[in-house]
Amino acid sequence: MGEQGVRSTKKAAKRATGAAAETEVPRPAKQSGKPTKRSSKPAKQESHLAMVRRARRINRELAEVYPYAHPELDFRNPFELLVATVLSAQTTDLRVNQTTPALFAAYPTPEDMAAAVPEKLEEIIRPTGFFRAKARSLMGLSAALRDDFGGEVPGRLSDLVKLPGVGRKTANVVLGNAFGVPGITVDTHFGRLVRRWKWTEQEDPEKVEAEIAAIFPKSEWTMLSHRVVFHGRRICHSRKPACGACPIAALCPAYGEGETDPEKAKKLLKYEMGGYPGQRLSPPPDYPGSPAPPLGAG
Repeated sequence: MGEQGVRSTKKAAKRATGAAAETEVPRPAKQSGKPTKRSSKPAKQESHLAMVRRARRINRELAEVYPYAHPELDFRNPFELLVATVLSAQTTDLRVNQTTPALFAAYPTPEDMAAAVPEKLEEIIRPTGFFRAKARSLMGLSAALRDDFGGEVPGRLSDLVKLPGVGRKTANVVLGNAFGVPGITVDTHFGRLVRRWKWTEQEDPEKVEAEIAAIFPKSEWTMLSHRVVFHGRRICHSRKPACGACPIAALCPAYGEGETDPEKAKKLLKYEMGGYPGQRLSPPPDYPGSPAPPLGAG
């Protein structure tokens, strides 16, 4: 089944030339290029309605910046996406993408993976970390797919979360990108940014998911997740956010937590925004960056 949620737009093609070479990141309309002076007056309390309007505007702005936002795990069908998402825990999508070609060559179906020799499976997925626990989960969910679902990945949240190693985050990734069922994926990047933007104060992923779902129409949930994660990986980093190169800085209540000098901030940009390869070995056609190298290359 093809990938759902990956949008192709003419704007992505226009950005491709600049992103691959010398990155040009849109700056917020209200920024002059100089650090913004902080007022000594206490900030006015934002109403819930104002927050919702600001949040939706941020989403629209991110859609302009990342029209090519997509799941950053390589996959060709729901089973491959499910496995890749389980493997992505406590590691990067890049490392997963570098590992799965050999994995799916050896075990292309749930039946194959369920019958794997544990030690062989562990050795293949070792680069992703926590390989013994992940191997148990992969073999367990593969056996469940074989025995309970006819070897097919189910398209319902209630069924997916019953599989070993599969929680709401993984289930929403699979539903949104393999089945076209809207879902909000609360990973570390998403949680960090929505709290930084004051959309929620919740820490528990399920509570975060519920509060953000109430702000946006259901049709936006999957792509919102991609845009926020893209922004968190490329610009709004955990320790050194590139505030001075951020296209939504004028809408961000946390502006100034990171580097505000435009030139210094530009050096903090990652992946295609910084002129570097992305995380996918096989990115979608409209991705403006270059593919990631395979495991062991370079």
